[in-house]
Amino acid sequence: MEKEAKKEAFRKYLEASGVLDALTKVLVALYEQNDKPSSALEFVQQKLGGPTVSEYEKLQAELSDLQIRYDELLKEHQEKCRELEELKHTQVEASTKEPNVENDHDEELKSTVECSKEFKNALFF
Repeated sequence: MEKEAKKEAFRKYLEASGVLDALTKVLVALYEQNDKPSSALEFVQQKLGGPTVSEYEKLQAELSDLQIRYDELLKEHQEKCRELEELKHTQVEASTKEPNVENDHDEELKSTVECSKEFKNALFF
């Protein structure tokens, strides 16, 4: 009996959330099609607002391209941060005769973290 109660609760959930109405409308539209589509599943997906197979593939390709570009930008950013730290370290060494190595390391670490935060903020607005 518990199984029946779970089924009934799930049915009520689907009905209350509008899923049953949406599916019914899509299935009625499919039924009323004079020329049945070659892919009933794609028809249902389109009617429910999902992308077509070709749109999905295009989005996947775009996502892949964007991931590659992101990885390139991240690598470039890390290289620029290293260059910045090297320049700062060189400047500190040139301005002081006896640099405080521990203090320089802390400053480099802070600058690298700040540089990374700025880069992430620029990417993700």
